[in-house]
Amino acid sequence: MDMFEHQFEKQKEKEAPLAARMRPRDFHGFVGQEHIVGDGHVLRKAIEADQLPSIMLWGPPGSGKTTLAYIIANATNSHFSPVSATSAGVTDLRRIIEEAKERRKLYQQRTILFIDEIHRFNKAQQDTVLPFVEDGTITLIGATTENPSFEVISPLLSRCRVFTLTPLTENEIRIIIFRALKDNLKGLGTLNIELDNDAMVHLITMSNKDARIALNALEMAALATPADATGKRRISLSTIEDAMQHRALPYDKGGGQHYDFISALHKSLRGSDPDASLYWLARMLEVGEDPLYIARRLVRTASEDIGMADPQALVVAMAAQQAVHFIGMPEGNLALAEAAVYLATAPKSNSLYQAYSKVQEEVKKGASEQVPIHLRNPVTPLMKDTGYGKGYKYAHDYPGHFVEQQNLPESLQGKQFYTPSDQGYEKQVAAQLKAWRQQRKKPDETKQEREEDIADKTEVDSE
Repeated sequence: MDMFEHQFEKQKEKEAPLAARMRPRDFHGFVGQEHIVGDGHVLRKAIEADQLPSIMLWGPPGSGKTTLAYIIANATNSHFSPVSATSAGVTDLRRIIEEAKERRKLYQQRTILFIDEIHRFNKAQQDTVLPFVEDGTITLIGATTENPSFEVISPLLSRCRVFTLTPLTENEIRIIIFRALKDNLKGLGTLNIELDNDAMVHLITMSNKDARIALNALEMAALATPADATGKRRISLSTIEDAMQHRALPYDKGGGQHYDFISALHKSLRGSDPDASLYWLARMLEVGEDPLYIARRLVRTASEDIGMADPQALVVAMAAQQAVHFIGMPEGNLALAEAAVYLATAPKSNSLYQAYSKVQEEVKKGASEQVPIHLRNPVTPLMKDTGYGKGYKYAHDYPGHFVEQQNLPESLQGKQFYTPSDQGYEKQVAAQLKAWRQQRKKPDETKQEREEDIADKTEVDSE
C-alpha cells in the first residue's frame, strides 16, 4: 500500500458510520455472546490458538457476526479475505481461491474466506467454495441472519460448525452506547454529549436489540444537536424520536422469521390468547407479509385446532380470506384481525385432526379394502344383477333418520376414528353419536320397531 492509498484508507475509516468506527478489534471490546466467545468456550479457544475450523455465524442483525469475523482476522496469522454475498460473484470467489492456493504453496499460510450474508449466494455460488473448504485450501466463515439449515447447501453446512448468536440485551446495548459517547478517538467523545435518560431508554427500545441501528441513530441525533453556551450537546427524547422515526422491525419474508412469526401466531391462536394473536398478526402485516398467506394459516387453524367444537370458525376464516381478496390491503387487515380474535376465543378441539391422522395411518398401511357391495351404486343393469346396492337401507326411511348399517369395509367394522371432545358444539355431537351407538347395540329391537312402523303405515293406507 503506497502513501496515497494509506491516506485514502485513513480518510475512509474516519468518514465511516459510527457503528463501523466503533467495531472492536479484539475480545476486550466485544460485547455479548458470552455463551460462544466467553473465556473458556470452544470457539474462543480455537480463535486464540489460531486453529479455527470452518464455521457459520447465525444470528439477528446487529448481534456481532461481522464484528466477530474481524476480531478473528486480527487474532489469526491466516490471510483474511472478506466478501459480501450482496456484491461478490463466482469470479471473485475463484480469484480468492486461486490466491489461497498460491499462498498455501509458497508461504504455507492459511486463508480465511469470510462471506457476509452467505444466504444470498445461490447453490452454484456455494458449490464453488465447497471442494476447497473440504480440502483445507480455505477456512470458511459464513455470516447469515437466516436459518442455515434452509439457506446453506447441505454438503457445505456439514463441513462447518454452526454458532448461534443471540440478540443483544438492553443492558448490552446500553454499554455499547456509553462507550461510543465516551470514546474520543473513534466515537463521539469530543462532542461533549449529554444524553437524557428517557432518550437513552427510547433509543435502546427502538433499536430492537440491533447495536448498529442504535449507534447510527445516536450519531445522527448528535450531529443534529447544536452545542449550548457551555459547549454541551444535550440530546433529548424528541431528538431521538426524530432520528429513529419508527421502530426497526427486522423481517425476511423468505427466511426464518417468516416461519417463526407464523408459528407464533398459530400457537397463540391455539393457546386462546387474542392479544398475542393480534400482536403477531400485526407484526407480519406491518412489514408487508402476504395477507393471503396469513389467511391460509387462519383457515388451517380453524380446522386443526377448533374443528367441530365450533364449525363456524372455518366460515369466519374463509370470510376473512374473501374479504382480503375483495377489498385488499390495508383495509383487509381488520378482517384478518376479526378472524384471529374469533379463532383465539373459540372453544378448542383437535379431535377432527386426530381422527383424520388415524385414518391416514390406516390408509398408509396399504390395505386396499373394497367398498361393501350394498353401498355401491347400481348404475347399470349388470351392476344391479351383480348385487350392487342390494340390502342398502335408506336412512331417511327410518325413525330419527338413522339406521344401523355396515358402512366400513369388513376388516374395519367397529373401528372408531373420531372421538369428539366436550368442548362447544362437540358436546352435542358427542351426545348424538352416543345415542346412535347405543341404538346400534340393539339391532333386533330396531328391526322389530321398523316392522311395526311398516304394519301401522299399511293399515292407515288401507283405510
